[in-house]
Amino acid sequence: MTTTLELADKLAIHELLSRAAYALDERDLEMLATSFALDARFSMRIAGGDLVGPFHSREGIMDLMTGAMAQQTDKRRHVVSNIFFPDEPHADSEGEGIPVISNLTLFATEGGAIALLSAGVYHDCVVQREGRWELVSRHLELDKSY
Repeated sequence: MTTTLELADKLAIHELLSRAAYALDERDLEMLATSFALDARFSMRIAGGDLVGPFHSREGIMDLMTGAMAQQTDKRRHVVSNIFFPDEPHADSEGEGIPVISNLTLFATEGGAIALLSAGVYHDCVVQREGRWELVSRHLELDKSY
């Protein structure tokens, strides 16, 4: 799949990934939900283990995210970096849309101390619908549990 994206589209996709991370950290559920398409899918694999998911639909993904948030006592920071656009989507991404790969570095602050919790790679596919870019598929490969 070779798709030439305009610079404005690449910038909008970068912003989408940043907004999703910010929304997760700030627990802005509306902003987080609108980062995902209604028909989105999410899966992850931790340290090469079994596949977790896929979770289907925006609602299913939000249930996963809010459940995880309810168990957290720390302040999270999801840092998304090294964003690029490969020619082919990741095998677990289910392939619809424009593939995007980025790194995740996950920090947590609790009791005045900042800790590196994990790092990983997002394998995303994004689509533009009604003038907005949305995540239609996200697979996260984490280096270790968080």
